[in-house]
Amino acid sequence: MAQPDSVKAGALPAGLRVAVLLPCYNEEAAIAQTIAGFRAALPGAAIYVYDNNSRDRTVEVAQQAGAIVRTERMQGKGHVVRRMFADIDADIYVMADGDATYDAAAAPALVARLWGEQLDMVVGARKSEVEEAYRRGHRFGNAMLTGLLARLFGRSFSDILSGYRVFSRRFVKSFPVLSGGFEIETEISVHALELKMPVAEEITQYGARPEGSVSKLSTYRDGFRILNMIVTLFRNERPALFFGIVAALLASLSIILAIPLAIDYLHTGLVPRLPTAVLVTGLMILAFLSLFSGLILDTVVRGRREFRRLAYLSQPAPGGKPA
Repeated sequence: MAQPDSVKAGALPAGLRVAVLLPCYNEEAAIAQTIAGFRAALPGAAIYVYDNNSRDRTVEVAQQAGAIVRTERMQGKGHVVRRMFADIDADIYVMADGDATYDAAAAPALVARLWGEQLDMVVGARKSEVEEAYRRGHRFGNAMLTGLLARLFGRSFSDILSGYRVFSRRFVKSFPVLSGGFEIETEISVHALELKMPVAEEITQYGARPEGSVSKLSTYRDGFRILNMIVTLFRNERPALFFGIVAALLASLSIILAIPLAIDYLHTGLVPRLPTAVLVTGLMILAFLSLFSGLILDTVVRGRREFRRLAYLSQPAPGGKPA
């Protein structure tokens, strides 16, 4: 499909409603710079700052910078994203963090690609020349989760944890946000991959925070969250495989423990270790229960995926006439 000239040039089609969404928590030092950057890059966009119980002057500074400021009381980025997606009505949504680390100047190109190619999400994959901007522990967790998603879905993104994304309306309005914290980026990526949406990535610059701005991420605490998300993701999206592996482990342990009992029975006709025999039987029963649970849950997941697909298809595709 040929792109309109206005899209090729990076300009927004007439009447297109673009919303810039900036979730914030204690970003007094960076939020004004972030707002100014997106206003310069997308002069026709409405810029929303959603404050998440900041204890500094984030709200005041954002208001002075001209943003539309709203508040979400439930603590956690996932809760903020849920509120933003529910409340704001637009044709295209640009989401970034309020810490001035993402390149606002790249936004027109991301919007142009989403609209021109009729995509549902474009991820601003981070490229950093500053070691402090993108720490080694976060890179390791990112790579681990990216590899898992590639195995589960056959494709993935190079930067699964990027907070810089552009969404279509049908993505936002079909996405039932369930996460409460920083794992929201993983849930967003899974939603796109699960429904086989048309998506893309663009390499964008990623810089260090301005002086006075402090990262809310903890390498170890959020590393454990990533590991928990990996297990949860595996269980929720591939229950037949997950519970099949559990069943195989339980059955294997049962067989290993049963071998000496079988040998004794063949030699003596007796089962001398009754507790072990009970344990073996219990393990094998649990293995079959796990297997059938996985098969049943796989049917439930398929039905849930179909329902989400119908919600997704109820919204118009990007690239058509703006409402």
